[in-house]
Parts: sequence; C-alpha cells; structure tokens
Amino acid sequence: MAAEILDGKKHADGMIEEVRARVAEITSRGKRAPALAVVLVGDDPASQVYVRNKVTACSRTGISSIEHRLNAGATQGEINTLVDSLNADDSVDGILVQLPLPRHVDAKSVLLRISPAKDVDGLHPYNQGLLLQGAKGLRPCTPSAVMHMLKAHGVPMKGARAVVIGRSEIVGKPMAFMLLEEHATVTIAHSRTQDLPGLCRQADILVAAIGRPGMVEGSWIKPGAVVVDVGINEVTDELLAAKIMANEPKKLETLKTKGRVLCGDVRFGEALHTAGSITPVPGGVGPLTIAGLMMNTLFAQTPSLTL
Repeated sequence: MAAEILDGKKHADGMIEEVRARVAEITSRGKRAPALAVVLVGDDPASQVYVRNKVTACSRTGISSIEHRLNAGATQGEINTLVDSLNADDSVDGILVQLPLPRHVDAKSVLLRISPAKDVDGLHPYNQGLLLQGAKGLRPCTPSAVMHMLKAHGVPMKGARAVVIGRSEIVGKPMAFMLLEEHATVTIAHSRTQDLPGLCRQADILVAAIGRPGMVEGSWIKPGAVVVDVGINEVTDELLAAKIMANEPKKLETLKTKGRVLCGDVRFGEALHTAGSITPVPGGVGPLTIAGLMMNTLFAQTPSLTL
C-alpha cells in the first residue's frame, strides 16, 4: 500500500485561514493588524520570489506588510540603521531580513541586531534559548509549522524514535528540540554519521533536512515511518535524476521538457512504498514555512495567544 501523502499546501492553507480569523478578531476590537517588515537587499531572483510569496501570504491573512528594498551595494551601516529603526518602530511587530545578503555584509551580525521580540525567523540566541528551555517564544518557521502539521495528523510522538538528518539552526536543531519537547527520543544525524542508513531504519519519524537531492533511499526507511522531507533541490543532471527519480516518470519528463526539476532529500518514488506517510516535494514542507511565518508575526504582536 502506498504511503499517505501529507499535503503541506492543504495544511498551510488551514494555518493561513486560522491566522486570518485571528487577525479579523483583533481588528474587530479596534486594534491594528499585525505588521511584518521585510528587508530585501539586492536583486537576487530567488529572494524576490520568496518576498513576493510572503507579501501575498500577508495579504491573505490581513497582516500588514512593509517592504524595504535596498540596492546590492548597501553598506553594513545602512542595513544596521534600517534594522535599528524598525526595532524602535512600535507599529512593526515582526522583522524579516531576507537571506542571502550580499557577500560584503556580515549577515549574522544583522540577524543578531533584530530585537528578539520581533525576530519572526526565530534565529536570535535569546529565542533559541527559550526553545532549549521549552519556554514559549518565537521559533523557526519551518520546524514549528511541521510540528503543527504532525499534531494535526495525529502522529504519535510520545516515546517514538525520531531521527533528524541535518543540524542547521534554521531546521535541524530546532526540529530536534521540538520533537524532544513532545517526548520523542531524538537523534540528530548528518553526512558524517556512521551507518546513517541503519540509523534511519530505526526511525518512527524521519526528518530529512540536509540539502542533498535524493540522498535518503527507500531502503533506509522503516516500514510505516512518518517521513518529513524538508529538502528542496533543483536537479538539472539527467543521469542523477535517472538514479534518484527512477520511480517518478512525471518528474523525469519535467526535466526533459523544462531542463530542471525539483526534488527533496528523500527518493520519493522509492519511499512511497515503504513509509506510512510522507511529504512530497514540491507541495510538502515549502508552503508550511510561510504559514509558520504568518503565525509568528501574529504571535509577535500578541504573545498571549495559543496557536
């Protein structure tokens, strides 16, 4: 039997609707809508798409979006000044600096400059510390939205064996702590983990967030496991595609006609016949991230809310 497809887009739409209803309730009481300031430096095409998607999501939820576009030559000082002004602006609830920043800019120092109370990416050490303590606070959008989806689907986490492949501050590490918070037994793995396939085969919940197309083979997956594929990779190599998408003829056809195709870190076509449930790529975790950002912006304005 094929695995259940965890439709991230459908779940993200539900999250967006939940935020929209909360925002409508807030504004009906005469309070202003939450406001998200997005800072885009330069003209990176992918970044422009991401920002456009975030602005669209704000429009759907009723959240106010404020765009600040700086040219690629903007100095560290100019960016710092803008962040400082947004920190001081009481009409702004959330600040998002779109990455990557130009090479001459110290991105980490910019992110550290954002007020923890407005850090809707959940990357400030203060917010990371709250997560470590299991305290309420702003958390990275992708893992928090994934947890929202897993809970909605009734995925058993208490006592489950969870393996997270990837140790980034954006996904891997916070994902592990959030699963631990739900009483799962968690292992963080990575490309240098010994016998990674054997470790993955023990996982009731497997989260792949390593950024390598098709790295996780179907034979690595425990029968009936819940598989969350966070990777979004663009593949243009036909030989690689033939290897990792052998069971996905539609994707191979897309590569032939368009010269590129998106895939995750998991070999979806193989995993589909082993896993109990799995997120697809695209249409899985991707839409959840922006929905998580909307929830964080709402929470930044009204921390007393339970989302």
